[in-house]
Amino acid sequence: MEVLAGDIGGTKTLLLLARVERDCLVPVARQRFESAAYGDLAPMVREFLATHQAEGIRIAAAGFALAGPVERDDGREHARLTNLPWQLDSEGLKRSLGIPRVGLLNDFEGIAHSLDDLAPEHLHPLQSAPAQIQGTRLVVGAGTGLGVCIVAPGRPTRILPSEGGHAGFAPADARQSRLWEYITRNEGRCTREHLLSGRGLGRIARFLVEMEEIRPGDELAAALASEDPAPEITRLGLEGKDPVAQETLALFASVYGGQTGDLALTCLPFGGVYIAGGIAPRLLPVLRSGAFMRAFADKPPMSRLLERMPVQVIGNTDAGLLGAARLAAELAEGY
Repeated sequence: MEVLAGDIGGTKTLLLLARVERDCLVPVARQRFESAAYGDLAPMVREFLATHQAEGIRIAAAGFALAGPVERDDGREHARLTNLPWQLDSEGLKRSLGIPRVGLLNDFEGIAHSLDDLAPEHLHPLQSAPAQIQGTRLVVGAGTGLGVCIVAPGRPTRILPSEGGHAGFAPADARQSRLWEYITRNEGRCTREHLLSGRGLGRIARFLVEMEEIRPGDELAAALASEDPAPEITRLGLEGKDPVAQETLALFASVYGGQTGDLALTCLPFGGVYIAGGIAPRLLPVLRSGAFMRAFADKPPMSRLLERMPVQVIGNTDAGLLGAARLAAELAEGY
């Protein structure tokens, strides 16, 4: 049985054709497309299948993860992409592609669906503990924003989406209280996402410069005057070339760990806590330095409970694509 998967972004789209063998996904073909070169998803998929689909093989189901919200209504899914003028509809894609089952999901949900298909080398442990096979799992990911979802035990995979990234930030100490006050004064409100995101790195650095009076070097000062200083903050901090950048990454890791620990207390994910998103793999040395896990578990009287949860960083950039393929495989069961 073959399934089709896609990870659709404003810049690029990845398509995957995979064979399902004994509940394992075996890649058959993978190709990258420039999203803006196509007016819709269907022509891109037809081009991909014309090249890679074997004669006589009919695709049982397709799953597409996309950068944008997915609305579900009476078994029908439709979505408008955030950075593309595409409107996708599961029923329309079924008809135009001739695929009997099509599912759409948000790109973060795609990552959640990928957990069982990630290779061990793509998981970087921050806290080693035995995972409960039937335990709840938590996925938290800082990137452009902060994604949060819960994966309920059992098959097929059941994702409980949330907007936990937009919940209010709870400071853990006096310094974080000053950070909360600084962000609230500038933004009107301080949410988790205000800090745990690419823009959050810039906000934390500016807080350190303006409120803690730590002087940045010339390179960082120039970056802070730009719209997106996060790449320079990351580079300078990891290379140890700027005290503000280094302190920014350390404070970011502490906030990230503390907020992830708070989220873990709400669902008790003894099946595992997975740190996803684009920032964590780049900051892996910082997350492994200890500040993240200290803040994660510093929740007396529940510290011992949190210390029993496995915590890992997802390093596979194709996790969303794998998750879309897993959704397609689950849709195809019994086909």
